[in-house]
Amino acid sequence: MARLLIVHHTPSPHCQAMFEAVVSGATDPEIEGVEVVRRAALSVTATDFLDADGYLLGSPVNLGYISGALKHAFDCSYYQILDSTQARPFGLYLHGNEGSEGAVNAVDRITAGLGWTKAAEYVIASNKPTKDQLDACWELGATVAAGLS
Repeated sequence: MARLLIVHHTPSPHCQAMFEAVVSGATDPEIEGVEVVRRAALSVTATDFLDADGYLLGSPVNLGYISGALKHAFDCSYYQILDSTQARPFGLYLHGNEGSEGAVNAVDRITAGLGWTKAAEYVIASNKPTKDQLDACWELGATVAAGLS
């Protein structure tokens, strides 16, 4: 069975709504053969990354950058997972009230360094996520999970 790891930092109701939509899409009953594992960014380990076949990353945008928690997840695991996770698919959702370009650039640099493959368009919401943005989160989760089935 394939394993999808969702690494998230979910400190606000808006981030929580996006996270729940992503999980709902990833765990859709029509997607078979994929185990979805959820880990808070501050508790994820290198073993969690190594045991997964694909990834969904979720973060608020703080001061134009990914959360310190998501950065910490990569800081603690990067070299341990570098050679073993290349070409694995990933997706990203972000919530920020202003400018997310720095956060997108950070994730692009980290995932390029790891050799991961972008599996779907990123979902970026500002303020309260709209229904369309939450639907896009659902699609993100479903797309990445279905790609592993």
